[in-house]
Amino acid sequence: MTTVRFVRRGDRLSGVTCKGHTGYAEEGEDIVCAAVSSVIQTAVLGLMQLVGVAVDYKVDEKEGYLSAMLPEKLTEAQRHDADLILRTAYLGVSDLYEGFSDFIDLEVE
Repeated sequence: MTTVRFVRRGDRLSGVTCKGHTGYAEEGEDIVCAAVSSVIQTAVLGLMQLVGVAVDYKVDEKEGYLSAMLPEKLTEAQRHDADLILRTAYLGVSDLYEGFSDFIDLEVE
């Protein structure tokens, strides 16, 4: 099971962590794991390249771990844009969760 946890800071999202492999299929054929990874990694790319934020980004592919946290200091425009990207990622994972809840655990804290 993959646990996807979105982190809040006040009324905005400030980061996301993913841990574990979904177990939907064997490695290389797991479409659920690939879908979750694509949504989250695209969001991280958007945060770094479009919003211009130095994301605290950690990955351990073997363990199926990814963490991407926003820094404390952001301009209001960066905070707004980052929140939109993270909320969009949440919508994507939430949609996947609806169809594959046996393989994905979705949390917001």
